[in-house]
Amino acid sequence: MTNTSGAGRRFLFLQGPHGPFFHRLGAMLRSAGAQVWRVGFNQGDRAFWFNAPSYIAYQGTPEEWPEAFADLITRHQITDIVLYGDTRPIHAQAVQHAKRAGLTVHVFEEGYLRPYWVTYERDGANGNSRLMSLSVPQMQAALAQLDMDLPDAPARWGDMRQHVFYGALYHYFVLTRGSAYRNFRPHRAITVRKEFQLYLKRLLLMPLHKAERFLASQRIKLGGFPYHLVLMQLEHDASFQMHSPFGTMSEFIALCIEGFAKGAPQHHHLVFKAHPLEDGRVPVKQDITRIAAQHGVEHRVHFVRGGKLAGLLNHARSAVTVNSTAAQQALWRGLPLKVFGDAVYAKPEFVSTQPLAEFFTHPTRPDSRAYRDYRHYLLETSQVPGGFYSALGRRELLRQVVDMILAPEDPYDALSSGNAAPRQQLRVVN
Repeated sequence: MTNTSGAGRRFLFLQGPHGPFFHRLGAMLRSAGAQVWRVGFNQGDRAFWFNAPSYIAYQGTPEEWPEAFADLITRHQITDIVLYGDTRPIHAQAVQHAKRAGLTVHVFEEGYLRPYWVTYERDGANGNSRLMSLSVPQMQAALAQLDMDLPDAPARWGDMRQHVFYGALYHYFVLTRGSAYRNFRPHRAITVRKEFQLYLKRLLLMPLHKAERFLASQRIKLGGFPYHLVLMQLEHDASFQMHSPFGTMSEFIALCIEGFAKGAPQHHHLVFKAHPLEDGRVPVKQDITRIAAQHGVEHRVHFVRGGKLAGLLNHARSAVTVNSTAAQQALWRGLPLKVFGDAVYAKPEFVSTQPLAEFFTHPTRPDSRAYRDYRHYLLETSQVPGGFYSALGRRELLRQVVDMILAPEDPYDALSSGNAAPRQQLRVVN
């Protein structure tokens, strides 16, 4: 039986998702016998960590952080670090040093199969994930010993409002109570004040955006035309910035519209689906309108602001993205997919290698059977049921992920060696 005791383990938490998930995770690791500390870089980190004796306020400069981190892991004899996302500078530097020191690195990310799962991996996620070097035949070999159906997704863990609420609250604390962290620099390009204003604006405009989204979706639904779907991302997201060839979203938009204008049949349309958390810091709608007019296809190009994806995917002819996790929903439906960035699902069995204009003319379809094996592999390894932001999602996530953290093997090795913990049956919420 796999040992999941925390005895002798000493965890150092860095920055986590907005809200109380990291605090709850740390408390459960303590109950398993581990010792836990949390480094906070601003008052937003402090506000959601409710165990004061274990909180370490970092008040130095970013330039001093690598040396400070090395001192922390030595002083506290740290064996493991836990973080959310591995590309922001303070995390990337910590991961690099932790690996050299022989520490176990636990990385959380939004689910590759979101929204019903979150991602838990070791050493890296997204473009730094072990999935990047694993082939589909290797995954199929690991699954050969299993004889179980794919787990069902629950109805819901919560909704986007909780995500936006915790984001707004976090940036409120950073903005209004940051005197003790004067050296803090956000990993985003904009100021904390602007970040807070954008979260608050999005929260207040949700009813208006919902109405706008409904009208745009109805125009597409009732239009009766074939269309291709562009799955947009946040320009400031780490996956876009660190694992793609584009510097701005405008560059990607221009590439998509140019390829569509050159290659798509004249009765086809192009639909840009914005990320659910798009907050207006980048003028994507205006860029789409301007670039479409330049190519003479403005009457065949549409923009849909956020919202659920399924309705649009169900009638799409193909999908294009940089490296959005939403592309997995397109693959699940057997839709042709064109990808431009590094992505854990960008396997030769799934994504098209055609030039974009040719893709819009006659896109090649993915190997759907191979994709189902790939998806099954993820659900047996790095995808953990639950969520960061709702109380129900956190409870479901903690039921399984603590044992995965304490296990001696990472999720991928555990499956190959036959030591993976059985996956729980998801409870459907009506």
